[in-house]
Amino acid sequence: MTEKSAHEKTADVVSYHDKAEPSDVYVSYEGFEAPTEEDWKTLRQVPDKIPFSAFLVIIIEFCERFTYYGLSGPFQNYIQNPAPASYPAEKAGAMGKGQQTATALTTFFQFWCYITPIIGAVIADQYLGKYRAILLFSIIYFIGLIILTLTSIPPAIESGAAFPGFIVSIIIIGLGTGGIKSNVAPLVAEQYQSRSPYIRTDNKGNRVIVSPQATYQQIFSYFYWGINIGALSAIATTELEKNVGFWPAYLLPTIMFMFGIATIFIGRKRYIQAPPRGSIFVEVGKLFMMKIKVKDGLEACKPSNLAIDHPDLLHEATWDDVFVDELKRALRACIIFCWYPIFWLCYSQMTNNLISMAGTMLTGNVPNDIMQNIDPLTLIIAIPVFDRVIFPGLRRCGINLGPITRIALGFFFAAVAMGYSAGIQAKVYQTAPYYDHPDGRQNWISAAYQIPSYFFTAISEVFASITGNEYAYKKAPESMKSIVMALFLFTNCIASILGFALVSVAVDPKLTWMYTGIGCASFICSVLIFVLYRKYDKTDVEDDAIGRNDSEREKYQKKMATIEYEVEKGPV
Repeated sequence: MTEKSAHEKTADVVSYHDKAEPSDVYVSYEGFEAPTEEDWKTLRQVPDKIPFSAFLVIIIEFCERFTYYGLSGPFQNYIQNPAPASYPAEKAGAMGKGQQTATALTTFFQFWCYITPIIGAVIADQYLGKYRAILLFSIIYFIGLIILTLTSIPPAIESGAAFPGFIVSIIIIGLGTGGIKSNVAPLVAEQYQSRSPYIRTDNKGNRVIVSPQATYQQIFSYFYWGINIGALSAIATTELEKNVGFWPAYLLPTIMFMFGIATIFIGRKRYIQAPPRGSIFVEVGKLFMMKIKVKDGLEACKPSNLAIDHPDLLHEATWDDVFVDELKRALRACIIFCWYPIFWLCYSQMTNNLISMAGTMLTGNVPNDIMQNIDPLTLIIAIPVFDRVIFPGLRRCGINLGPITRIALGFFFAAVAMGYSAGIQAKVYQTAPYYDHPDGRQNWISAAYQIPSYFFTAISEVFASITGNEYAYKKAPESMKSIVMALFLFTNCIASILGFALVSVAVDPKLTWMYTGIGCASFICSVLIFVLYRKYDKTDVEDDAIGRNDSEREKYQKKMATIEYEVEKGPV
């Protein structure tokens, strides 16, 4: 008999719920054995089987990221440099607006792309659901791609249409990509439905815990791996911009996006699609009003506690105990997200200022903006290594890196990347012939010195970015998946605002100090995150173990039934 995954056992467990007493649920049924407290201490955790529909969603994300990175890769040169006399060009360009304008516009594009997920999340949760929201915003995205491609042809550049066309297109594309991003990550996670860990025996005869925590970690690792496979499109588009022009560099991502839309249609009957649950902002507002009335924490606002301590207010509670617990976990996640703008500020340097730095270094026959592809290339190798070798190896040694520890490590490696970049920028300024005023001209130093900057940035993403996606999904209430994911993405928007504030120092010879300051900020955040929040790693394991015997709502129903019985019975 082949071993079933927890996902495949769902029907068995549901039918068992109908037959068994609540105290027996999940104890042992057709090999579905719940781990004991001792098991959690001694057995290693492994991921469950990932459903095929999850891989279809990953393909959608691959196509969208192929498009996003393929078109945004040439943006800095497209804005900064003037149009060359002919192609192939030594340095590609179109508008000739300079580095500060280019950095400001690419920063605005990033800002816009990460504020629009809130719009997409509200539309999905309130009206359309995730699948139909993704379809709607894909159509909007495609319209922006057409405008960008058409206004990048040589006659449009010569007539001055490139700049207004670019502004219009990035606004439309930003709306499209934001609407997709807030919903595609929750959609891929929703394809895995099991919520309870169980024991199984692996191929080597060892008992292991198959846990949702390890499964979601693997799902989001695959998801992020797909993102970075797509990000390699910038290799092709930066080569096209240098050797042919910008219009084919934007046409290629447009064509790939058409395949993404096709995948959305092909898999429409396979996806697990949660219907729109309605916005819970009103519910949350009522809950916080109750918190003010009872003059206590959220725990006191649980109906089971209100029934005992404030029975006169119980009729105002339109939520249950589980909703309060879910909201508390979501708020905990949002507190962690408050630190992320510093991480994204480090990350964003490779899409603008590091590209400009490469333009002042020797790159041989390759375009300066091709250097940013070292990041996704590193991730394509690093993600499977961490997922298959490093993280399982640590688990075998009894070291389970919780999400907070991983996030803190991510900030640390981002600080290392920025510190190294500061050192290389100083080395550029010490090199002839232009020293600390290259103004886009090449000093005699190889751009290969930049490679560790991208390498350490990629490693920081393995720890901080992947874990952030995982944390945002796991901690969000069922009705808030898209909203909490949008709030996580919104931290990138805050980073863009910080980037705007740094535009004035994003010029020679101030760049060394800019990298140094950003790196120091990330290191301080790394330490503070670990010190302040590492206790949540233990809580995270407990949250993952929810449902070992009873589901949370069964516990709530039992508690309320007991209270109602005692109320009806009256004083003895």
